[in-house]
Amino acid sequence: MKRWQFWLGVAISAILLWWALRNFQLGEVWTTLQGAEYGWLIPGVAVYMLAVWARTWRWHYLLRPLKRVSIRTMFPIVAIGYMGNNIYPARAGELLRAYVLRKREGISISASLATIIVERAFDGIVMLAFVFLNLPELANLTGESGFVGDIRSLALVGAGVFLFAVFVFLLMAIFPDRSISILNKIIDRVLPGRFQAPSRSLIERFHTGLASLRSPKDVLMVLVTSVIIWLFETWKYWFVMHAFSFNVSFFTLMLMNGIVNLATTIPSAPGYIGTFDAPGIKVLEGYGVPGAVAAGYTLVLHAALWLPITLLGAFYMAREQLSWQSVQEEIAEERES
Repeated sequence: MKRWQFWLGVAISAILLWWALRNFQLGEVWTTLQGAEYGWLIPGVAVYMLAVWARTWRWHYLLRPLKRVSIRTMFPIVAIGYMGNNIYPARAGELLRAYVLRKREGISISASLATIIVERAFDGIVMLAFVFLNLPELANLTGESGFVGDIRSLALVGAGVFLFAVFVFLLMAIFPDRSISILNKIIDRVLPGRFQAPSRSLIERFHTGLASLRSPKDVLMVLVTSVIIWLFETWKYWFVMHAFSFNVSFFTLMLMNGIVNLATTIPSAPGYIGTFDAPGIKVLEGYGVPGAVAAGYTLVLHAALWLPITLLGAFYMAREQLSWQSVQEEIAEERES
């Protein structure tokens, strides 16, 4: 709460919400929310849980070179991680699930974080694929979206970043000894002596987490699973849409999904407030959806994505008898070791 990064995220969230909601009356949004058919949230939440299960399977697959952990064991850990991302700043849930995995299965935090970073790189590639696949759809957008002209250039920059990250990870996985040697030389030249040994140990543990990328079959499996995960999530967008008085194509929702999730990489208040909502509203407005309806749908969708998994993760975290303070202390200890 005292760090400037937290307050920067809060400021960005506030600005984006103001930008998205400034042109229409909040009373109209409230009327839209009152008229929604919330029964459609039930199949939406159900299909979202299938996406979480698929994420669990993908993480289980990435961790196989380190240790075979059952999906039944890992699902609560993934739910805890989601909860952490939703209520703590800076995607702290990723550290949280790495910590819980170490506590339960003895896998080092650094190694499991490597697999989580790989997940995020593949997620980014799929999100950008959703955007590129639907670039022809952008021709149907009206000028009301306010950022149509920038989507293509942002997608190209993002594609370069995520593809470069995956390329680097593949090289590190295929040539571990060479990459460790190069990184150790950098450490020797850049870091003070007391930080060198812990940093070398951290790099070695990180490399063990990239072992699953040494097989083309495994890389393909992770990519295909990532596509399935995000199609499930788009399916939730589709179910929630039926609760409101508008209709757009599944491809439009894929585009919306890709844009809003890429936008959530921007620093924000916990729970991706603003970074999720503003681009979602603007995309739908661009397709001619009335602003109040677009806002009502996006806010309900955000809540439906946030609340169920957060409650489930909080339940599992309470069952583990964890506190965030103890997690931070033990993570700091591992970094120093």
